Amino acid sequence: MPTYALTMLIAGIGVPLLGAMNAALGRYLGAPVLASAILLAVGFLTATIVALITGPGAIVKLASAPKHLLFAGVLIAFYVLSITTIAPRFGVGNAVFFVLIGQLMSAAVIDHFGLFGAQQVALSASRLGGLALMTAGVVLTQKSI
Repeated sequence: MPTYALTMLIAGIGVPLLGAMNAALGRYLGAPVLASAILLAVGFLTATIVALITGPGAIVKLASAPKHLLFAGVLIAFYVLSITTIAPRFGVGNAVFFVLIGQLMSAAVIDHFGLFGAQQVALSASRLGGLALMTAGVVLTQKSI
């Protein structure tokens, strides 16, 4: 479990870096949509290489995968396009903090109902209070908005 937590902490550190770096590329190119496409292409290539190394057999199962699960690709494209376009105008911190609030809300719903095969964790009063405190913390860090 500590390895999972550390990995996700590092992934979380990467989210604002991703937003800032891709927004800078979009400004440099004068084309945030192109910067987003490049980011997604590099990510696709990286993930494909890792998939081929770690589990090439899973690629065969792709044809029979539930098609609605592929919508996740649309969601990541929306995230990348929006952070790349909005962060330079709104601020990376502001953009990421609103993303965090959205993640808290979405994660709570996914966990509560066990959606997409996720481990089911009921939205108890204490968990709801914790989510409210986290949201308040995010809001307080961005008090100037």
